[in-house]
Amino acid sequence: MGRTGWRERIAAARAEREATSRVRVRRTVSLRDGARCLVEGRSLLNFCGNDYLGLSQHFAVVGALQDAASREGAGGVGSHLVCGHHQLHDALERELADWLGAPRALLFGSGYLANLAVVQALLGDDDVCVQDRLNHASLIDAARLAGCRLRRYPHGDAEGAIRQLRSMPDGAALIATDGVFSMDGDIAPLRELALVARVQKALLYVDDAHGVGVVGPDGRGSVAASKLGVNDVPLQLATLGKALGGYGAAVLGDEDLIGHLSETARSYVYTTALPPAQAAATLAAVKLARTEHWRRGKLEELIGRFRERAQRAGLELMDSQTPIQPVLCGDDAGALAMSQWLEQSGYWVAAIRPPTVPEGRARLRVTLSALHGVADVDGLVDAIAKARDRARLGLTGADVREKTVLAR
Repeated sequence: MGRTGWRERIAAARAEREATSRVRVRRTVSLRDGARCLVEGRSLLNFCGNDYLGLSQHFAVVGALQDAASREGAGGVGSHLVCGHHQLHDALERELADWLGAPRALLFGSGYLANLAVVQALLGDDDVCVQDRLNHASLIDAARLAGCRLRRYPHGDAEGAIRQLRSMPDGAALIATDGVFSMDGDIAPLRELALVARVQKALLYVDDAHGVGVVGPDGRGSVAASKLGVNDVPLQLATLGKALGGYGAAVLGDEDLIGHLSETARSYVYTTALPPAQAAATLAAVKLARTEHWRRGKLEELIGRFRERAQRAGLELMDSQTPIQPVLCGDDAGALAMSQWLEQSGYWVAAIRPPTVPEGRARLRVTLSALHGVADVDGLVDAIAKARDRARLGLTGADVREKTVLAR
């Protein structure tokens, strides 16, 4: 047998994606204006981003970024442990720790890097990482790269987690879960998982990328919403690029654990620090998220309105009370067709297909923002219902474009 050529391999993989309606296409945004985006010449109302509180373009956040950049420059210039740790990084870590009620915070370049850091710094070959089956890909990759034994339990099933832990009685154990699940929008059973962790002497780690800023008292996330603290959840992740509108992430928690990460986590030690200007922007965003409670109030109103109108229109929703509101479409081709129809109607809603979601569970991932208005939500629901009806007839967005050209 000869060695497989890499060109042949990627060509075969591409052909398979095309045959199963799983080709992924990158779109180019040339302008953002509130909830609207100019996408390849078309103005679209964006319902697929993660700017839940509408802070990414806030004048105070942008102003902080510009002011700091004018003084400190554009880059982080070095790793935190060499020469890259700036007083703005320190101020942001302290603000985040105070907000989320943790002894200490540690900044990372992204949530992906943060998850790699936590699992790889704490687990080795003889240890076990037990994870929810719908966890984010970064948590799965983190366990695989750590070399530990990875065991997954059915979604939201705390009893499943304890069964997996009991089957691996030796070595250190870590339970890792999303706080708010990015594709379903539901919240993990954190109180039950905290009890499992305590009984099994495991560490509970919560990736709250989609919860911090949005749920819980003062937007402090799913851990606070579950009335848990650092004794129950020794480590949690807060992303800076979703509700806070910036970029990067922070791991918060127990002083000793954070200290261990800062000295041993490879994705912290061996990478350049966030630009100080980005830290300044996020610091401004955190202060807004802590005080402008009306943003979460507006989100709650929009979520309720979307769900009420969508259910009235017969759309198939999932059990979510967060800004992530998936509309199930079933097959991949149907989800793509609906997404294309929506774009023709002026709405940008991404079609999410396997392997990001389970087989047969393709969906439109609708995300709501404080930047949206009631009329925006009403128009979207009407457009999704029409797109569903047209998809059932076997029409696609390409059919729409062709008919429009012929009509001209």
